[in-house]
Amino acid sequence: MKFFVVSDIHGDSFWAQKAVDAMKAENADRLVLLGDILYHGPRNDLPAHYEPKKVIEILNPLADKILAVRGNCEAEVDQMVLKFPCMADYIYLVSGDTPFFLTHGHIYSPEKLPAVLSEGSVFISGHTHVTKDYVVGKIRFMNPGSPSIPKENSIPSYIVIDDGDAVLKEF
Repeated sequence: MKFFVVSDIHGDSFWAQKAVDAMKAENADRLVLLGDILYHGPRNDLPAHYEPKKVIEILNPLADKILAVRGNCEAEVDQMVLKFPCMADYIYLVSGDTPFFLTHGHIYSPEKLPAVLSEGSVFISGHTHVTKDYVVGKIRFMNPGSPSIPKENSIPSYIVIDDGDAVLKEF
């Protein structure tokens, strides 16, 4: 199974549609959303195409293909309008022989790792809006950044997980 991972859309309809289009172009089976799907939060400026209702319209038809985690901007009301679960703190999956731990990054982070990680694991989070891909010890850390509100000169990116490999790609 092929996974397309994006984080921190923050209600930006342009980037929500771009993510769906890129997912289809990658022939991914699942769209993984690492939180902060609909709202921008009080510390961020409004994204250029801030239209949370339109983001709902873009994502809900794909509900059977979406895996999502809760970001620090998600609220219970989001679950009332989204047709896919979005309130879990993390997703644990195995692709090929590689274990992947996917989370938003405000509860678990490279500084506060979950105990389940073992040698060869990949930890993927969003939250910081900064694209990252590095290895510490025997664990790989990745962050696709935020396409709608990138920080620290990050370029809008996503991650593709396929047969145990993870590749960071630019939109």
